[in-house]
Amino acid sequence: MVRKLKYHEQKLLKKVDFITWKVDNGGKENVILRRYNIRKREDYTKYNKLSRNVRELADKIAKLERNDPFKAEATEILLEKLNALGLAANKLDLEMASRISASSFCRRRLPVIMVKQKLSENIKSATDLIEQGHVRVGPEMIKDPAFIVSRNLEDFVTWVDGSKIKKHILEYNNMRDDFDF
Repeated sequence: MVRKLKYHEQKLLKKVDFITWKVDNGGKENVILRRYNIRKREDYTKYNKLSRNVRELADKIAKLERNDPFKAEATEILLEKLNALGLAANKLDLEMASRISASSFCRRRLPVIMVKQKLSENIKSATDLIEQGHVRVGPEMIKDPAFIVSRNLEDFVTWVDGSKIKKHILEYNNMRDDFDF
């Protein structure tokens, strides 16, 4: 049994908020986990770490002298890589690269790309379809919803050949070939 708190102990506890923490970043993490239907918190932690590394790299490149040839080369390589991953728009500069966040990586996840391409209605159902093995990127079947889709692979997101969903879509559009199934 717990003893009753004394008056001064009650006063001290009124000033302490046990619900919100500084480390929690105001609940932002949970909002992003729900918005992008991230089921593993470790994935979000990895995205945070990657975005921090990109920001630090951009800051280090920005601190170099203007006429340094290495600065121009490193800037070009970094911006080209970020553009190829689809983390930012075509017109990029170091300032934009220093604002990359974990949400930028979350927007390149396979379920989000499927929703953008209208292969699924929402991110939750897209995640379920991926985990069940209905989706492929290029020639490979992907079962991990944390798969990051680059700009090059974005056009190759489609259904697996033996998928019931693909069969249903083709029947609906009167395009089903009996030889394929």
